[in-house]
Amino acid sequence: MGQKVLILNADYRAFAVCGVHKAFLLVYLNKAEMIDSAKNYAIRTITRTFEAPSVIRLMNYVTVPYKGVMLSRQNIYKRDNNKCVYCGAASDLTLDHVLPRSRGGETKWNNLVTACKTCNARKGDFTPEEAAMYLPYQPYKPSFVAFLKEFSGVEENWLPFLQKQ
Repeated sequence: MGQKVLILNADYRAFAVCGVHKAFLLVYLNKAEMIDSAKNYAIRTITRTFEAPSVIRLMNYVTVPYKGVMLSRQNIYKRDNNKCVYCGAASDLTLDHVLPRSRGGETKWNNLVTACKTCNARKGDFTPEEAAMYLPYQPYKPSFVAFLKEFSGVEENWLPFLQKQ
């Protein structure tokens, strides 16, 4: 049951992503309407079969004071394609502070990268330049829509709603 559903706010802007069961419940309780259904997937009961939602729209507009991507280990890994930014390894991954914390580096999107344990230990308490380990790009905080598009496995039928933003 790993299907994901795009939730749109009442104004058709991308709001969140949730599982099929939660989305179906929102539609069933008339809190949302189904905009598009999932292909080759249905929700079955003993006596009935329902289309599984792929995109739903909330019936009432929800004001969100902060709409951004949370800073978390998993989201840093997604941003960096689950690979060490220094050598490209995909195993034994950790987080590395570009400017080490001991030198005033903060735990923020623009100071964290994914690094394997070997590269992280080699870099140690140095900056990448001092350790002669150069970053292929500057770390950044992705926008909510960009994060959905690039890192969360976007369904093809979501694209029209994500391209508007």
